[in-house]
Amino acid sequence: MSDPADLTATEATRRIRSGRLSTAALLEACLDRIDAREGQVRAFAHFDAAQARRAKPVDGPLYGLPVGVKDVLDTSDMPSEYGSPIWAGHRPLADAACVAWTRAAGGVILGKTVTTEFATRKPGPTTNPANPAHTPGGSSSGSAAGVAAGFFPLAFGTQTAGSIIRPAAYCGVVGFKPSFGSIPRLGMKVMSDNLDTIGVMARSVADCALFAGTVANRDLGDPDARLDRAPHIGLCRSPAWDKAAPETQVLWERVTGAVARAGAALQERELPEAYRALDTAHPLVMNAESGRSMGWELLTARTQISDVLRERLEWGLAHPTAELDAALAVFARLQDGVPALMDGVDILLTPAAPGEAPAGLEWTGDPAFNAYWTALHVPCVTVPAGTGPNGLPLGIQIVGRRGDDRRTLAWAQWVAAAVAN
Repeated sequence: MSDPADLTATEATRRIRSGRLSTAALLEACLDRIDAREGQVRAFAHFDAAQARRAKPVDGPLYGLPVGVKDVLDTSDMPSEYGSPIWAGHRPLADAACVAWTRAAGGVILGKTVTTEFATRKPGPTTNPANPAHTPGGSSSGSAAGVAAGFFPLAFGTQTAGSIIRPAAYCGVVGFKPSFGSIPRLGMKVMSDNLDTIGVMARSVADCALFAGTVANRDLGDPDARLDRAPHIGLCRSPAWDKAAPETQVLWERVTGAVARAGAALQERELPEAYRALDTAHPLVMNAESGRSMGWELLTARTQISDVLRERLEWGLAHPTAELDAALAVFARLQDGVPALMDGVDILLTPAAPGEAPAGLEWTGDPAFNAYWTALHVPCVTVPAGTGPNGLPLGIQIVGRRGDDRRTLAWAQWVAAAVAN
């Protein structure tokens, strides 16, 4: 039998239900993998094997499945430090809503995964499991790396620009950013009210549907179920195409060829010039709202905020409310335009990241292929699509209509299968 630490969540569940695998054996396999690799990967901000062994999972949809929780989501029994020394040792009184629902469904919380500082730019110590000399991406660094390394089959991430999709692509796992607001944010260290989105990472699209559907109390269906037709796909290179590395351009031709051979109807779909307004509106909203959200930290612990984050917060706060309102009006106008943008297609296909994960741990990569979709509040999925010239993972991104997460996941599974074949 394959190492249980490498199983998808759905396959592990099948084996547990059939009696071929115990929840204890699955947990021990993950703990063994952590013992073997965590010294190099450094995915955890907090980890307690004894506590995980003491957990008594209830018999629910996530029965016995180990889960990593990004350290911007509160946990009542573990520190919640948000990637900052300001909150060192902080112990919330209650779990974040999504964490509470995870436990109620039988999930076993293995630990808190490393986040960049307040889920922004300053990286933590996590490395890419495919090559420790490269970043795993961010800000959901530990979650992506932990799934890829076999520490847990499911993990939470959050996204304000590209913090789920990009690290998932860099680490070679599946990342799912649901429609804005799908997973409740109560108990999250929110930075941007109009951007922050909780999502999930896993080893398959079906795993993401299981996990996200459970914690959001939504039926996201079975993406592995057979579809009655091939999708109509809009090929959207996006205005960030000039940032696409050669390996991404090669990947694009290979993936579009694969989905065409599998029967998809393809259309070129260029974003109208109006969407370029997001180049300025997104960072303004992100930093202005983050500055307002971090009032306590700025007023009481300013020197413990990194220079790079403090400068961004001050830049955001320097913009008057009228400018923030104007940027939010851009969001609203372009969100209303998404149905016309997707008229005649089921999904858009676009790169998940500019290329392979950058070398070094000082930078988590460019969210240029993600920030637009976050601002538009639409569901996005990245699926593994091969490797680049340095042997590092590459992903392709599937974008759907807001609120149409179930079908977006189903089409993402179709794309994943077409690419794999």
